[in-house]
Amino acid sequence: MDLKEIMAVNLRRKRHDLQMTQEELAERAGFSARYVGAIERGDVSACVTVLGQIAEALGVEPGDLLKNAARLSKS
Repeated sequence: MDLKEIMAVNLRRKRHDLQMTQEELAERAGFSARYVGAIERGDVSACVTVLGQIAEALGVEPGDLLKNAARLSKS
């Protein structure tokens, strides 16, 4: 999995954990719901600035969205 896919999975998982819709996340982060959806599908790569804004909206550290959970669970 590349970083774009890892971020997509982690973003979707965290958003669901918070019971937040794409629209709610988009509003909090200052983006369109369509853009958030594209990031979650791995259709687009988010730049570092976008990563930071999304992480802040979710209440997590930006690095948390880039951690490979599959690799961590094998350790």
